[in-house]
Amino acid sequence: MASTAEPAQPRGARSGQALVRDLSEEQLLARVVPLLPTSDLAIIGPGDDCAVMSAPDGRYCVSTDVLVEGRHFRTDWSSGRDVGRRAAAQNLADAAAMGARPVALVVSLVLPGATPVPWVEDLARGLAEACRRVGAGVVGGDLSAGDHLVIAATVHGDLQGRAPVVRSGARVGDVVVLAGRPGRSAAGLALLKAGLGGAPGPAARCVTQFRAPAPPLAAGPVLAEAGATAMMDTSDSLLRDAGRIARASGVVVDLDDPGDGGGLEDDLRQLVPIARMIGARRAVEQARQWVLTGGEDHAMLATAPRQAVESLPPGARVIGVVEQAGPRAPGVLVAGRPWESSPGWDHFLS
Repeated sequence: MASTAEPAQPRGARSGQALVRDLSEEQLLARVVPLLPTSDLAIIGPGDDCAVMSAPDGRYCVSTDVLVEGRHFRTDWSSGRDVGRRAAAQNLADAAAMGARPVALVVSLVLPGATPVPWVEDLARGLAEACRRVGAGVVGGDLSAGDHLVIAATVHGDLQGRAPVVRSGARVGDVVVLAGRPGRSAAGLALLKAGLGGAPGPAARCVTQFRAPAPPLAAGPVLAEAGATAMMDTSDSLLRDAGRIARASGVVVDLDDPGDGGGLEDDLRQLVPIARMIGARRAVEQARQWVLTGGEDHAMLATAPRQAVESLPPGARVIGVVEQAGPRAPGVLVAGRPWESSPGWDHFLS
């Protein structure tokens, strides 16, 4: 999913702006830290060697992600605010996919000296916007100079007394549930590559989903309360991540084919016009590929007992079933058939 273009001067950079190399670390922090929200569980926030967090549940979910300019984002395509929202969203989604409430981020930045300070301030505003959606805060981090722009964020999640929902709990007879819209981020990337990043309507929503995803974070804890047996967010693709659940659980996950109706039909229908817009010769097949193998949507993918369907969060729907592996190796199928091509993004092979 991520682009591999060479780094560019950040979009919106203007002559006369202060650059990172013009400020000391303390001066840059003084401009950025006031833009960031705090967490309601922070006892001590930014300013000391460590933040101090309360842990009402006695446990914490912790995960980390890294975004590298030219690999995961392009500054000529995305503003600092977009990149901040993206960095927060993909971390917050990891906590939500465990059934936890995301409560805090720790964010570290590697900044080339030519980075405009207003771009860094916009990055902080994007982090703040995404965190405020769920009441999370940015409680610390680090700054470093470097040749490439890198954002590393670590999320902390509060399980609030619930058991964590892991990948290995899927059971034969469960249904597969999805909250969120698969394929939109991949379609947005395709639009940007085609020079159609300014297209209106549904295309604009796809571009926004690529630049600054807004995962259904509230759905994670709701699915956990409903009895989800396994869960993760679709960071690399619906197929690749469903396969991870299947292998961890020792089962077969059989997903609906978007072209055959079922829970993914509407996702396919919405993306077919986008495929036509970029000139795809087989628009329906291109849209199908986006739905099944597109990454970075960060939808909540879960398995759950059939009776849990009555308690699904808004927008969640059934998109498949969990079957016994039997003589087959654990893995993922589409309408009962193996998927023959690449199942999605791989950080080292893509």
